[in-house]
Amino acid sequence: MTPRARIALVVVGLLVLVVAFVIANGSSDTSTQQDRTVAGATTPAATTATPGATGTSTSTGQIDVPIPAVPVIKVVGAKPQGGVKRLTYVKGDTIRFTVQSDTADEIHVHGYDVHKDVAAGGKVTFSIPATIEGLFVVELERHATQIAELEVDPS
Repeated sequence: MTPRARIALVVVGLLVLVVAFVIANGSSDTSTQQDRTVAGATTPAATTATPGATGTSTSTGQIDVPIPAVPVIKVVGAKPQGGVKRLTYVKGDTIRFTVQSDTADEIHVHGYDVHKDVAAGGKVTFSIPATIEGLFVVELERHATQIAELEVDPS
């Protein structure tokens, strides 16, 4: 076997391992994350998540891996549209959600003590490692209004 053929064989082997890794990690992690975070939606008018985009398949043989939907909490008049949203995650997941607001305020995730400012007509996205189990309040800090309830279950 020539050195060029050996290199080609090694490259193909590595490519197979990478594809297997992406399939194994992407399919179980993304579907369970999406199932948990979208579970807070109660009616079409009170949807907490935007439709998730999905990857595409190309002629180069890339794999189509779905991207999980990120829940969106819409704040209108300093109140959560459709009521307080419940977002559920498992310890070890990444807590992801977006707040879209017509009211300028500070969004505070209690327990994790994470604060972000949102401008009137703006939006802010949170991405927090779920390291603490429990039930936590997400609120408009200056208005003292709860907009979400964050639940982190044991892994």
